[in-house]
Amino acid sequence: MTNNKTEILRTEHVSKSFGSLEVLKDINLTVHQGEVIVIIGTSGAGKSTFLRSLNQLEQISSGKIFINDELFLHRENNHTIEKIDPIKHKQLMLEMGMVFQRFNLFPHKTVLDNIMLAPMTVKKMKREEIEPLARKLLAQVGLAEKADEYPNRLSGGQQQRVAIARALAMQPKIMLFDEPTSALDPELVGEVLDVMKQLAKEGMTMLVVSHEMGFAREVADRVVFMCDGVIAEDDTPDNIFTNPHHPRLKQFLQSIL
Repeated sequence: MTNNKTEILRTEHVSKSFGSLEVLKDINLTVHQGEVIVIIGTSGAGKSTFLRSLNQLEQISSGKIFINDELFLHRENNHTIEKIDPIKHKQLMLEMGMVFQRFNLFPHKTVLDNIMLAPMTVKKMKREEIEPLARKLLAQVGLAEKADEYPNRLSGGQQQRVAIARALAMQPKIMLFDEPTSALDPELVGEVLDVMKQLAKEGMTMLVVSHEMGFAREVADRVVFMCDGVIAEDDTPDNIFTNPHHPRLKQFLQSIL
């Protein structure tokens, strides 16, 4: 456990409803610097909704979100009680990179331009400032030679690796991965997981929603099991996979392992 490290992200009593359907119920989670947390669970457990609510793609109904130990957002009963000022809000949002199931690359831009676009647009970086970093990141994900290709010329696995490089180009403090391999053909999954393993080794803080149990077992510091919108178990991979307590976790592991 890495509890003595700097806190990067914390949620307190976070809930989210879509109409009468309560998708998240009282989610409390703390992520420390350099920690890799893999969230597993059944379909519809609320895993992706939780990740999207951290990145403000979904608005939480109630609860508090802290980033770098600062109150980022506090809502109760679908009303905002307190939130950070807009400039600070933007700064903190930029510290969170996100990789989705679908790659969402711009088809009319080259791989290199896809990676450089956000730093140039959002951070107002000059092309000559960002290009060396973009090329370095492409090399890091094993695609140095694809800089001038267009996304439709790449495999799904290569496109997802470009999407990871694009998120890293913003130099985030934490990376959120929402089932990054679920849209890939099985033989392409490994190349994306290898990049993620390397990021973990280099100390990147990561919160990953995944069905890849081998990855969770090998790379995670903690595995979080979600079901029915709650965190049912949060423990080391060893305990989760060899000594599960929650009946739903036992059932889940039996069905997939």
